[in-house]
Amino acid sequence: MDRLEAAVRAKGLAVFARVDHAAGARSVGLTMQDAQVLIFGSPKAGTPLMVARPLVALDLPLRALVWSDPSGQVWVSFNATTYYPRRYGVLDGLEKNLAAIEGLVDAAVSGS
Repeated sequence: MDRLEAAVRAKGLAVFARVDHAAGARSVGLTMQDAQVLIFGSPKAGTPLMVARPLVALDLPLRALVWSDPSGQVWVSFNATTYYPRRYGVLDGLEKNLAAIEGLVDAAVSGS
């Protein structure tokens, strides 16, 4: 998660929140695997999408989940850019505004 957050910040994107679900579980006496969500984006990129299709705001800012499975393997999950046009219809070419997420995750996972 730290590498992903650093990659997001290095691209000049805003980090709006980091949600630690496992810490929340611990705070009420429950246990779960490590799971954190990074909420990030760019108002410059996201605003035109929300103007074109207001319901896109349900999925923006972007989110990435970093979680571990029972064997300790760490995974990064996020909605692919192809998800948004399928869910919200044709985005008038604005889906390119969401394309950064794949590169950011790739860079963070590879450590480059």
